[in-house]
Amino acid sequence: MSSENLPQSTEQQLRKPRVAVVFGGRSSEHGISVVTAGAVLNAIDRTKYDVLPIGITTDGRWALTADEPERMAITDRKMPDVAQLAESDEGGVVLSVDPGSREVVYSEPGSVPKALGEVDVVFPVLHGPYGEDGTLQGLLELSGVPYVGAGVLASAVGQDKEYMKRVFTSFGLPVGPYVVVRPREWDQDPQAARKRIVEFAGDHGWPLFVKPARAGSSIGITKVDDLSGLDEAIEEARRHDPKFLVESLLRGREIECGVLEFEDGPRASVPAEIPPVTSHDFYDFEAKYIDAASGVVPAPLTEEQTAEVQRLAVEAFEAASCEGLVRADFFLTEDGGFVINEINTLPGFTPISMYPRMWQESGVDYPQLVDRLIQAALHRPTGLR
Repeated sequence: MSSENLPQSTEQQLRKPRVAVVFGGRSSEHGISVVTAGAVLNAIDRTKYDVLPIGITTDGRWALTADEPERMAITDRKMPDVAQLAESDEGGVVLSVDPGSREVVYSEPGSVPKALGEVDVVFPVLHGPYGEDGTLQGLLELSGVPYVGAGVLASAVGQDKEYMKRVFTSFGLPVGPYVVVRPREWDQDPQAARKRIVEFAGDHGWPLFVKPARAGSSIGITKVDDLSGLDEAIEEARRHDPKFLVESLLRGREIECGVLEFEDGPRASVPAEIPPVTSHDFYDFEAKYIDAASGVVPAPLTEEQTAEVQRLAVEAFEAASCEGLVRADFFLTEDGGFVINEINTLPGFTPISMYPRMWQESGVDYPQLVDRLIQAALHRPTGLR
């Protein structure tokens, strides 16, 4: 008989739900994940929840970290790191994969493992591969632990820009022109792959954007103005992911919209606009997080345009079978139509990030947003649903 069917002890009935905030990770977005964790830890209501911060180092070790959000900020333009926050250089945290137990155990070499108690819900704030892409979600499903955000399929679709676009196209959502170059194709015949990109540029014009297929926070993206910059852009994209995309420039306004799951289903926030960033070639990682380039909330759109982008954002959420939260990014093109660029199943979640700002303007402040996501996860079953 599994422990989930046993009567709860008085202590279990009285104790507050324990939230494990899992952050860091092996992707190139490690640092911004730590920053996000600091913001989430600051916002969690400690009178309502117990909190267990767990950092994942860049080499994949699960580390017990201090609950010190002030140490998780960007300092002198440098990103924080889990290794700087870990309570031990060797100790590791292990989550049971037995769905009848949600026990977390901490162990160090030569020491007796120490039980840290059960976890009721995981709040993953990992960006990129090995966290946002369905891998962590699969582990949590095996463990029977509820978690904030999208499930395995939606996380994988949301991380892989190729399959994201394929799903959107199949649901009739408007998607811009793109071409995909897979690892085997590039390894076996890079000249043929390059030729295909040049032909794509001939059809759609320069500049192009070269992107890693499975990365976020605008990491590894290069705007290429002509053929001379193509090889360097491909090398940069492949440094983050052996599969990459090439997209045509969509001329228009960049519009974002947040989606949040409520009891009656997903709802869209007021949209935001990302104005041209004069100090950067486009809205890249440094513009977002280092120089804190700011968007306009709410976006200056007509009522009809606002309603349309909100409708498309919710449709994208549903098309990818998302749960919890999504930020949907669009272009409002010169002909007046919206084209969806991508969704992010774990959007930037720092206080300056657009997703929290859009919901703040929509009447849900940052602490309320964090609480709503935790409560939704606590009431959502694991497994097939």
